[in-house]
Amino acid sequence: MRVLGHVSLFAGLSTTELEAIDARMVSLSWAAGDVLFSAGAPADHLYVLASGRVKLSRPTVVGREIVVDLLTPGDLFGTLTALGDPTYPETAEALTTTCALQIDPAAFRAVLTEHPPVALRVLDDVAARLTRARSDLGHHSTDTVAQRVAATLLRLADKLGQERAGDGGTLLQIPLSRADLAGMTSSTPESVSRAMSQLRKDRIIDSGRRWTAVLDRPRLADVAAGADGPAAPA
Repeated sequence: MRVLGHVSLFAGLSTTELEAIDARMVSLSWAAGDVLFSAGAPADHLYVLASGRVKLSRPTVVGREIVVDLLTPGDLFGTLTALGDPTYPETAEALTTTCALQIDPAAFRAVLTEHPPVALRVLDDVAARLTRARSDLGHHSTDTVAQRVAATLLRLADKLGQERAGDGGTLLQIPLSRADLAGMTSSTPESVSRAMSQLRKDRIIDSGRRWTAVLDRPRLADVAAGADGPAAPA
């Protein structure tokens, strides 16, 4: 119930209405490294992350996995054929011990029928995803690698960041490889490494093997906007 109350699709529903939705969901858990579902498998469930963290990745044409998103509790993920996706476009892997609520197509259809505001939010969500995809395509074709890396770090800091004691920075305590960032920014690991090295040199970020810290958010935002820092080649 606490988790459902934080899902934007169910905002404004009463406790009784949330209880009815909760009754249609199944609680499942996975250990770190377990796969919740795989790209290409039939799209037959939606999930709400209750606890833990989940990585979404997509396979490339050369067989490499690239990270497209990192999920936190309250996030809705997965998809259904009824939402226009016959198969899962991503693989979902648990980064930590994870619990999620699962709902099947028939139960989800019943929720939409009984709660028209939820159905309207689903339509809005699908439209927003299409708009975001077009916007991302435009940015990826015109922004520099440094801009894309900075924008991605800002988004992850907003979603996953924790205040770092001592310097007021924002800590991302996640294993994020250069290949992962390359996938999230439609770039190459080599270009991402150059952009990250420049950000470290400028004391805008710091990073280690399994963590990244944003030290100067205003300057990182300037880089994302193209107002600070050299352009890294795509």
